[in-house]
Amino acid sequence: MAQGPTYRVKFRRRREGKTNYYRRRRLLMSRRPRLVVRKTNTNVIVQIINANVVGDMTVASAMATELPAHGWSAGTGNLPAAYLTGLLAGLRAKSRGINEAVLDIGLIPPIKGSRIYAALRGAIDAGLEIPHNSDILPDDSRISGEHIVAGYEHFSNVDKSLMFSKLGKKKTTITTIPKQVEAVKKTLLAIPAADLKKKKTKKAPTKAAAEKPAKKAKKEIPTTKPPRAVPRKPKPKKLIARGKGKKGKKAKQ
Repeated sequence: MAQGPTYRVKFRRRREGKTNYYRRRRLLMSRRPRLVVRKTNTNVIVQIINANVVGDMTVASAMATELPAHGWSAGTGNLPAAYLTGLLAGLRAKSRGINEAVLDIGLIPPIKGSRIYAALRGAIDAGLEIPHNSDILPDDSRISGEHIVAGYEHFSNVDKSLMFSKLGKKKTTITTIPKQVEAVKKTLLAIPAADLKKKKTKKAPTKAAAEKPAKKAKKEIPTTKPPRAVPRKPKPKKLIARGKGKKGKKAKQ
């Protein structure tokens, strides 16, 4: 006789293809914070996370979309932006007492010199001790964005090329990316530790949001419940004697 189910349903995040629990277990056994790097087509997200019984706690984080506030005018999905994002996240982690971590790339394929390892190099340059092999890190030319400038110069001479076709809307100069990397790096390193320790606060509402009409107030729920209705008693049914009625009259006749 079967003593239990023949198939056990896997965890939800495993079924959705979001978490490899065997790899996660090895990372947690290191007893170190995790440098979690995730990427999208237009953004790079770097977080330093501590595992807890209640759940993962984010100690510090940075996104590539924060770079324009520090003087970055190029795209936020390229390799130099990933490096600067890792540098910013590492500086915030150092200011909050984190000195070491392990890299967590999730289910992203480990490709040599990719944006994942550019963010790793940024965190290492910020002062974090992270086990790694130096061969997988991108070189200085790719960190500074020289490959982007070379690609721009090549495709600008090609007729009917759609590469770099949307630069006119963003008003971005590709050739200045190497100088921007150095300038933004100096700006990030010059941020005082007191500002790095501060956590993000909610932005004040803009004028457009303030001018919007207020939402309708919700109906107030009475604190005292109304008295319960007493059900009416049903009327008694009229009893009809047996033998009476039309059939009874015909029987008498």
